[in-house]
Amino acid sequence: MERAGTAPERYEAVIGCEIHCQLLTNTKAFCACENRYGGMPNTRVCPVCLGLPGALPRISRGCVELAAAAGLALNCAVSRYAKFDRKHYFYPDLAKGYQITQYDIPLCAGGWVDLPLSRLPESQRPGGALFRPNNFAGEPCAAGAYRRIRVGRVHLEEDAGKSLHVEGGHSYIDYNRCGAPLIEIVTEPDISSPEEAALFMQTVQEILRYVGATSGNLEEGSLRCDANVNLTVWEGGATFHTPISEIKNLNSFRAVRDACAYEAKRQLAEFCADRQEFSAGFKRTMGWDEAKGETVIQRTKNSFVDYRFVVEPDIKPFHISEDFISRAASRVGELPEAKRTRFKRDFGLSDFDAETLTSSRALSLWFEEAAKLSREPKKAANWILAELLAVLNERGISIAEVSLSPKHIADLANALTDGAITSKQAKGVFAEMLETGKYPADIIRESGLTQLTDAGAIECCVDEVLAENPAAIADFRKGKTNALGWLMGQVMKKSGGTANPKSATELLRRRLETR
Repeated sequence: MERAGTAPERYEAVIGCEIHCQLLTNTKAFCACENRYGGMPNTRVCPVCLGLPGALPRISRGCVELAAAAGLALNCAVSRYAKFDRKHYFYPDLAKGYQITQYDIPLCAGGWVDLPLSRLPESQRPGGALFRPNNFAGEPCAAGAYRRIRVGRVHLEEDAGKSLHVEGGHSYIDYNRCGAPLIEIVTEPDISSPEEAALFMQTVQEILRYVGATSGNLEEGSLRCDANVNLTVWEGGATFHTPISEIKNLNSFRAVRDACAYEAKRQLAEFCADRQEFSAGFKRTMGWDEAKGETVIQRTKNSFVDYRFVVEPDIKPFHISEDFISRAASRVGELPEAKRTRFKRDFGLSDFDAETLTSSRALSLWFEEAAKLSREPKKAANWILAELLAVLNERGISIAEVSLSPKHIADLANALTDGAITSKQAKGVFAEMLETGKYPADIIRESGLTQLTDAGAIECCVDEVLAENPAAIADFRKGKTNALGWLMGQVMKKSGGTANPKSATELLRRRLETR
């Protein structure tokens, strides 16, 4: 072995993620307290979620159904038998000194998530210097375009309270979050870069929002990630593995990426200095200091010993029926990546347009309805992307709150396709639709905006413009092509903006070429 302090020949990060996701149920996991973010501290608590003596928990049916739907969306199998366990640890925000969770029998297991290689840095795509054709299980990239990350398990548990640290060295505890329903999504160690880890969290957020399992709001802590990081190091013909560090409570995609990147560099430096190696069951628990941009050690643990798992005695094991699983499956539907692929194929959308229109299930369904009513779906997509989404952003509303229906956009796109109005007129019609809720046909009729398509009438406009502008004709003959555009503007002005642009341009060009 080389002496300490020298750099190894090669190393690779090995990352596994544990994502904690709050479920969108009305009540908490084991009691009837309201499940809602914020509010006055310690006002949504009861003896059950505080674990007071004599209080008995009762499992929420909706909580299990949402968890099963989430597992199915992540390609997991749902267990037909379920139970709960107690995970013991002391922390001020865990009132009863243990957490109700699932240990050896998770609700869902054996799934996967496919990450689009196109959304990774170029160096990690096919042909890039850091591209890995297989994951750590030896599985090749799915369809040559996706990195498959295995999901080992998805289990149910309850959230803890929240510590509030204030100036002056004081801390307070808000137990409102205590008992909120969580799922924990645990991957196999298939992730090989900080960028992959961040993309995995982003993809899971997108999928779970699609099935309505969570709000996925990172700022509110409804989606948090613990990243387990270590290195595989090759040196002198031998392979080494560094100790695992678990970086806790990462609540943004950037934090996941930056924390994993820093920890990989820290472990490499540590390995070069003293050759610390992996030990089964041993972990360092690390925090992420975002201001300093570095991980900091919190404690060490041996998870199999520290938590003293026992079966939860107050909740009976239960069986899950096929009907229950079918109801959970009905929540899943077509997921974002499959929808993007279909939109690009069926509607001729670009990658960017398809990603934007599938950013939420509500928006994707809204667009698809408009596309089905349109003679040119791509034109309807352009109006949604360029005009409608700008209005939503400006007003701070969602697609569900807008006053227009998909038929409004489809009818507007069809009016353009049919040549009934010009692009300039269409913008005015769009503004009127937003204001009044009227359909394009009614606005066009009432405003007298019907496009001029009569060849004779257009010809009169063209001839008058040419007669009034001999200098522009001379410029055109000298090769000044912008003269054509200027003359076309005069034709549109003379027609009051109603002349069909395509017909007028063709006629104007013919007139100029024959003069």
